Amino acid sequence: MRQNLHLIYILLVATLLTGCGAEQAMKKGDKFYALGEYHDAAEQYKKAYAQTKSKERTLRGQRAMKMAECYRRINYTQKAIAAYNNAIRYKQEDSLTHFYLAQQLMKNGSYKEAEKQFQTFIDSIGNYEYKDPQNYEQLAKNGLRSARQAPEWKKEGSDYTVKRENFFNSRRADYSPMLAGEENNQLFFTSTRNQAKGDELSGITGTKNGDIFFSQKDDKGKWQRPEAIDSELNTDFDEGVCSFTPDGRVMYLTQCKTDPDYPRYATIMTSNRSDASWSKAQEVKLTRDTLSAFAHPAVSPDGQWLYFTSNMPGGLGGYDIWRVALTNNGLGGVENLGAPINTPGDEMFPTFRPNGDLYFSSNGHEGLGGLDIYIAKAVGSWQLAENQELTANSHQLEHPGYPLNSQGDDFGMTFEGMLNKGYFSSNRGDGKGWDHIYSFFNPEIVQTVKGWVYEQDGYELPQGQVYMVGNDGTNLKLSVKGDGSFEQQIKPGVDYVFLGTCKGFLNHQEQLRVEPVKESQEYVLQFPLANITVPVLIENIFYDFDKATLRPESAEALDQLVALLNENPNVTIELSAHTDYRGSAEYNKRLSQRRAESVVNYLKDHGIAPDRMTPVGYGKERPKKVRRKLTEKHPFLKENDVLTEEHIKTLDEEQQEICNQLNRRTEFRVLRTTYGLFPKK
Repeated sequence: MRQNLHLIYILLVATLLTGCGAEQAMKKGDKFYALGEYHDAAEQYKKAYAQTKSKERTLRGQRAMKMAECYRRINYTQKAIAAYNNAIRYKQEDSLTHFYLAQQLMKNGSYKEAEKQFQTFIDSIGNYEYKDPQNYEQLAKNGLRSARQAPEWKKEGSDYTVKRENFFNSRRADYSPMLAGEENNQLFFTSTRNQAKGDELSGITGTKNGDIFFSQKDDKGKWQRPEAIDSELNTDFDEGVCSFTPDGRVMYLTQCKTDPDYPRYATIMTSNRSDASWSKAQEVKLTRDTLSAFAHPAVSPDGQWLYFTSNMPGGLGGYDIWRVALTNNGLGGVENLGAPINTPGDEMFPTFRPNGDLYFSSNGHEGLGGLDIYIAKAVGSWQLAENQELTANSHQLEHPGYPLNSQGDDFGMTFEGMLNKGYFSSNRGDGKGWDHIYSFFNPEIVQTVKGWVYEQDGYELPQGQVYMVGNDGTNLKLSVKGDGSFEQQIKPGVDYVFLGTCKGFLNHQEQLRVEPVKESQEYVLQFPLANITVPVLIENIFYDFDKATLRPESAEALDQLVALLNENPNVTIELSAHTDYRGSAEYNKRLSQRRAESVVNYLKDHGIAPDRMTPVGYGKERPKKVRRKLTEKHPFLKENDVLTEEHIKTLDEEQQEICNQLNRRTEFRVLRTTYGLFPKK
């Protein structure tokens, strides 16, 4: 009898301890859930669920529901489906259970089952009270159409080819690739691999917090092993999803800080590049809102707008895509892109193809499941003038189909130049919901123009601008990259005029007629800009020996000078000729004066007003001063060397002849830039 009582006592204590353990786990889970640490919360809810007896159906259903909500948020799709089904089995579903279950079934590719759950949800909408019933009904009807059409969409396919790029991938999450560098020879991406900073695992994902990694191509064009950015940019917090300004000198990125007592919100940060190093990130204050998330920054191709994702008030529901102007005086006001881009669902991960098309991911439009990639085709241009508004008519939405999209989450596009190829990220086929990097290619015919803006007889001008006007109504302002280059898609059958400009330099114009082609083609233009503060060498000017007569082969260079003066009609110049030190000073000065006058006469005969030109022969009075660019061609010279007779005679015979040739030159320099702007009085 005593033994039986002892056994009953043990069982009673065990039952009480089990109940206490489950309640304790639920309390911990609720605390993690409130902080947004869904992975840790799911572990506690799972523990509590396992300790709940099967006969306690209500309690098991409630705990299954909490597990499902966590698994849904961390992309554990199959576990979420099982947990939602348990909640329904125990009759503890709420107003959104069938809706969320249907979305998870879509991500699992279970389209028939998803169709049933969407229909069940739609039929039950009148039985519950919702904050925005029309929004949920719209999303559910989109989901229902998607479930019915997705199998056919997958069967139809598209011209895209997709390949998983395991060289960049790890055993954790790798996502949001972004190409950078002068030749797209750098790939930045976010990774939670073991090499990320910090020792603790994220309570949200169960992995390390993300860091920004990059890979670079070697001289043979082969990608090198990815490494974390070795600077203060990466921290123990979560960093990722980066974008760059057109010149490549400023990075925008997302950061999520950890707080043990409060939910954490994503913020947009910025970092500056000095040489090859990135500075410590600083927060970008988009609004005064401290309770909303700001993430996924994307700089427009013209560098004038920062696009981003946020759930701040004023949107259409869930996460929306917004934008803010980037000006010399700071940030402008934030604008919501509105419909049809944004929906009551989530629109995220905006990015741009260099031709101005906006790519983004959404679970609110019809698709194959999870986040699908959509394209907002620019009808005119996203690079709108200041007095224009962004409207629904300024773009057309396009779903690029399968296999670029899948039943999983597909997002984070980046493009290799103007071609429709590059990289993106997807968690398709990954049981843990981790993202991986994929390459894509679409063999469409693309015609592009690539140009370089640089100082005539000098280096690239990354601060330059190129204006592009076409007879089809095109009117764009193109930014240039750090190497002075720009790239833009062009259309067949259109006549274009390009004007290269930069403060402190004369303009340069190029014209282009685009003909139809059967394969992709790139046109190359050069924009050498003349500095208005230093003499500019006119190359390839030739005179008869010991005379002032221009040789016929000088015509090409002189015709270019005629065009330059016509493109800059308010400029007056001094046209100067120079000799080497050999011969008498008086003779050299007379010869150089006659040569300068010969050039001026040529320009006058070709329509340039005489009062815009002043011919001056300096003889050997002004020996050439060496600029840095010239030292690359002639390493024996040093920057700021002056090629005087004394200096030249210290060099060997071959170097002396080079210096004498450099001194024998024809130059022009800008005298003023206001010719013809004011009355002669």
